[in-house]
Amino acid sequence: MRTLLILLIGIVAVWLLARYCPRAHRRPAAVAFSLVWLLACGWNLVIGLSHGYALGEELAIHAVLFVIPVGLAWWRLGRRVPPPP
Repeated sequence: MRTLLILLIGIVAVWLLARYCPRAHRRPAAVAFSLVWLLACGWNLVIGLSHGYALGEELAIHAVLFVIPVGLAWWRLGRRVPPPP
């Protein structure tokens, strides 16, 4: 349940960035989101390890937790924006 909640938080954060970030700032927003989400996933990994889960189990789950929102962010935000006329 916690995995789904964290995944949902990442997807909602990407949706909010895509909705409210101006087009000119979307690529830097994708980079910033990727770094912040990496830190959040790292923090969650440490929490999971402190609760007694094995590193192999946690890495598999956190790969999914990181790749899905970051991939969505780069797909939605990282596209080239044509210059204004």
